[in-house]
Amino acid sequence: MECTSSVYLPTFHMGSSFFLWLFLIFSVIFSPVSAKHSVTWTYGVNYGRIANNLPQPESVVTLLKAAKINHIRIYDADHGVLQAFKGSGIEIIIGLPNEYLKEISIGEDRAMNWVQENVQAFLPDTRIRGIAVGNEILGGTTIELWEVLLPAAKNVYSALYRLGLQHTVEVSSPHSEAVFANSFPPSACIFRPDVAPFMKPLLEFFSQIGSPFYINAYPFLAYKNDPQHIDINYALFKDNRGIYDAKTKLHYDNMFEAQVDAAYAALDKAGFSKMQVIVSETGWASRGDPDEAGANVKNARTYNRNLRKLLAKKKGTPFRPKMVIKAYVFALFNENLKPGPTSERNFGLFKPDGSISYDVGFTGLVPSAAPPSILVSFKEIAGQGWLRWSYLLVSTAWAVVLL
Repeated sequence: MECTSSVYLPTFHMGSSFFLWLFLIFSVIFSPVSAKHSVTWTYGVNYGRIANNLPQPESVVTLLKAAKINHIRIYDADHGVLQAFKGSGIEIIIGLPNEYLKEISIGEDRAMNWVQENVQAFLPDTRIRGIAVGNEILGGTTIELWEVLLPAAKNVYSALYRLGLQHTVEVSSPHSEAVFANSFPPSACIFRPDVAPFMKPLLEFFSQIGSPFYINAYPFLAYKNDPQHIDINYALFKDNRGIYDAKTKLHYDNMFEAQVDAAYAALDKAGFSKMQVIVSETGWASRGDPDEAGANVKNARTYNRNLRKLLAKKKGTPFRPKMVIKAYVFALFNENLKPGPTSERNFGLFKPDGSISYDVGFTGLVPSAAPPSILVSFKEIAGQGWLRWSYLLVSTAWAVVLL
């Protein structure tokens, strides 16, 4: 969503086109993002950092603002990242990693210390708007974490409440599709019998404090696991026959909305029909192993471009037409140190130098097709500092004027 701001634009008589051009560049880079979009935003990005070749967080802020991405999720509470986002206006959901859940669940004092050090210390300048307590806990293989998820979430919320931050910072916990027993057709979706005893009290707590249900929804993974029976066009938002849900009499022409409505159906059956579903992760790998069907640049570009178009409409799903779809795309960068299959390391929208991985409508900081003589490397921006880079911008601007 584009930010809006009121800025006095002076009138120039000589070289006005140059000054206007220069003003636009600096306004993108230095102006804070408006915070008046919390209700209407639909598009966010996950900023994962399991890599050794990524730009500094300060440069990431520049990239996000240039791309007009105003909402991000990170998977920890790294102080360098939180400090870099100070004053940016970009809203952040931080993560309480899985390995901390047992400790945080033991007592409120430990949760209080964590919240004070990782949340309160950075507010209000860094716009922390949520804490994701764990990631994909229920339905996962570490059963002992299932039992501590709810007490950990309660202790984190209690700490926020005692600090007067409960209306500023949301508490949630993202889930994978593994929490469902089945999801086809969407109306048939229910929570797994072994997950339900843990899920229901968690949902009751989130309902009491007004938190949404976060789900990691990946049509890519569904297609990769069953390419013989899933139409690739259905997974990529392209023209296809779609599916018909006989119970609800609803037609779905893409898998993404069907996955979201499956979550709504499961919530409905569990007694939480008013809870909003937000997609905490979704994306498509641009590269994969030979047995990872569909993992290529063409499909990644198609999926992410069409998803962005869908979210820009700010509409609901067939089953919940009044609930605007919101999603965080995975991911901002490829993460070259992530374990697992090749696809895990190739979900990035951008390259470490600030250029786009493929065209989904973002320009990036380094246009892929621009002449090398006028490009400024993303790492140069971070390494040389703003003063030197400002000089480079001015020099480039005069070069353009003189051409």
